[in-house]
Amino acid sequence: MKYLLVVAHPDDEVLGAGASIYKWTQNGDTVDVCIMSSEAKARAFRPEDKELDDDTHKAVASLGVKKLYEGTFPNIEMNTVPHLQLVQFIEKAILGSEPDIVITHHPADTNNDHLQTSMACQEAIRLFQRRPEVKPVKEFWYMEVPSCTEWAVNSAMQRFIPNCYVEVGKEGVDAKIMALAMYRGVMRPYPHPRSVEYIEGLAAVRGSQWGVGYAESYEIALRRY
Repeated sequence: MKYLLVVAHPDDEVLGAGASIYKWTQNGDTVDVCIMSSEAKARAFRPEDKELDDDTHKAVASLGVKKLYEGTFPNIEMNTVPHLQLVQFIEKAILGSEPDIVITHHPADTNNDHLQTSMACQEAIRLFQRRPEVKPVKEFWYMEVPSCTEWAVNSAMQRFIPNCYVEVGKEGVDAKIMALAMYRGVMRPYPHPRSVEYIEGLAAVRGSQWGVGYAESYEIALRRY
């Protein structure tokens, strides 16, 4: 199976699906990651450019990611970028990756870059309709990113409702936490949602919802077979 994660910022891929990525790559599946705003210029406690780039590559490599697509769209200003540019960048990643499953942010996420990424991804997965030679994706998933997805304060939009659970085990959770620790300035002390305790707790809660020890949850928006 081939997976492509399309995320707004460096670390979103780990926060949303780090344990799943580790499990999939350990099982021989292929996982690629597309980061829209790889420079994350507006990030608090951001390291120097080269340090952030090194952190990103080390983190995804530790999880077994095969290919990384890095965009330079403006951080927390992606709403100022023409929608078509965002769509076309994701389309290039889809063409290069040829994924079976595409995973991105939930559109009710309170982070505006996450919203813009999600909307552009929804359009990009339809590329096969415009270009018949392009391999159609089989499934399109939304993921949850701690400290963002739970802040779905816009009651006009439906919140993240998981309907898919990936059992990841304690080994997967540990790999996720290790990858997050490779991003300087990202982790916070408990009770922040980007703390070790919260990451472990959320995986335990999601696992218990499906009768396993630890899991990451997703919302399957589309399925094509």
